[in-house]
Amino acid sequence: MKLALLTDLHANREAFEACLGAAASCGATDYAILGDLVGYGADPAWVVDRVRALARNGAIVLKGNHDESAAQGPRPTMVDDARRVIAWTRARLDADQLAFLDALPFTVERDGCGFAHANTWAPAGWEYVTSRHDAVRCLQATAARHVFIGHVHEPRLYHLAGTGKSGDFVPVPDVEIPVPAHRQWLVLPGSVGQPRDGDPAACWALFDTDTRSLCFHRVPYDHETAAAKVREAGLPDRLADRLIEGR
Repeated sequence: MKLALLTDLHANREAFEACLGAAASCGATDYAILGDLVGYGADPAWVVDRVRALARNGAIVLKGNHDESAAQGPRPTMVDDARRVIAWTRARLDADQLAFLDALPFTVERDGCGFAHANTWAPAGWEYVTSRHDAVRCLQATAARHVFIGHVHEPRLYHLAGTGKSGDFVPVPDVEIPVPAHRQWLVLPGSVGQPRDGDPAACWALFDTDTRSLCFHRVPYDHETAAAKVREAGLPDRLADRLIEGR
């Protein structure tokens, strides 16, 4: 099975379409959407409907913090821009789309793999994995050998050996990485819809369950159009700038 890993779509239709096309070209047979379908971008309804179609065909789909807020209303801890976008997003989703977001799970385990949006130790608390210490905590909270999360918008790969030795690195796009099961692996594919590592190209990754190999990918897309749609929608200019700058 070739599993395409996509996360933090953030209502960016152009980026999501580009990643789905790239995944199909690479022979993806299954899909895991690791949360935050909406928030920040101008096409929440289209993205939710496209993900619902994938879910009907067996895709794993998780709830992210922006999905939760869209379904239930913004959290008090959200920054002003995020709260404003959530209100705008809620007004553009119908009852069925909101119910779909609200019903999504926080975690899934399938075929020895673990999936979450933020972390495995308290997935509904939305704490970030931003260090090797956090990654070890995340891996020690599950028996899964391969764990896939989003929430952090930059690609990263962590590993943990049975001896307790851990490591991490920033993956190079389009380079296949062996991820054997004698170690645990924590995979952060990076964001489809709002990359923040200085490269505006959309992020996704492909996990081959037969060869136990992983490949991170970057996909240039029409981020100028996506940014223009954010501005036309009256959303904060800063969100459009982020798509162009990749930060």
